[in-house]
Amino acid sequence: MTAAVVTLGETMALLTAPSGRHLRGGTQLPIGIGGAESNVAIGLARLDVPVTWISRVGDDAFGAMVTREIRAEGVRVVAAVDTTAPTGLMVKEHLHGTPVRVRYYRAGSAASRLSPADLDTPLIAGAQVLHLSGITAALSPTALETVREAIRIARDAGTLVSFDVNHRVALWSTERAAEVLRALCGQADLVFAGVTEAELVLGTPSGSAGEDALAAGLADLGPATVVLKLGAAGALARTDGATLRAAAEPIEVVDPVGAGDAFVAGYLSALTGGRPVDVCLRRGNQLGGAVCRVPGDWEGLPTRDELQRLGSHLEDVVR
Repeated sequence: MTAAVVTLGETMALLTAPSGRHLRGGTQLPIGIGGAESNVAIGLARLDVPVTWISRVGDDAFGAMVTREIRAEGVRVVAAVDTTAPTGLMVKEHLHGTPVRVRYYRAGSAASRLSPADLDTPLIAGAQVLHLSGITAALSPTALETVREAIRIARDAGTLVSFDVNHRVALWSTERAAEVLRALCGQADLVFAGVTEAELVLGTPSGSAGEDALAAGLADLGPATVVLKLGAAGALARTDGATLRAAAEPIEVVDPVGAGDAFVAGYLSALTGGRPVDVCLRRGNQLGGAVCRVPGDWEGLPTRDELQRLGSHLEDVVR
């Protein structure tokens, strides 16, 4: 199967504490899965975009669940099974329905052992888009090497490189993150970032630069298009020297975790369909909003038919 989009990264088993229940008090924890890149992949698959997710999982029940669930969503899975390292785990706690803490147990995980040998060169070379994130780059030196090699393969083949900064404070120091993320932004064709992430990459003090200036600064690093995710305010894109904005529809937020990944999935689904940047932004806003309306990192991602019902003004985009 030829994938329109190929993505690479870690997906973990996810334990979610019921709202208002503290882990120390003892409670039953439903088991699911979560990972930035697989969230994007699932969002694309639900909109009928052929997509492949590359990773590593442990030879354990969590690893089997991760690959089974992602395949069940229509994503092609290329994931080596590591017999000596476990599948990563994260635990999410809620208070009054809102996530207040996410803990990661991923040090030494199977996915942290990603290496260039795990890459499928023809698959990446044949895709329209290679989508990566700063999370994978932060997992380990070999994972960073894998990200760099995937970019090299894509650029040699003319595959568009999409990069979501997706900074995770718990994974590395601010200084190291800024250095690596800045370099990776400069190697990408399309960069996604939040405002604080843009400030990190550019070394700009918090609040000292406006959104347009941050987008322009990221564009100066080399990407043809920069997209700033602005949460409830929507998003903006800097491309061809111009800035475009798209407002988000007001919604009642139930669980914001995964909204950024959903936005990327929406944007890339429109991009691979040949749609202009303004439509890509609106589609991204729609998917981000849809995920926020329900609990879970990716469960609220809409199918193509559901997307049509979310906003009739985009009916001409989804067909």
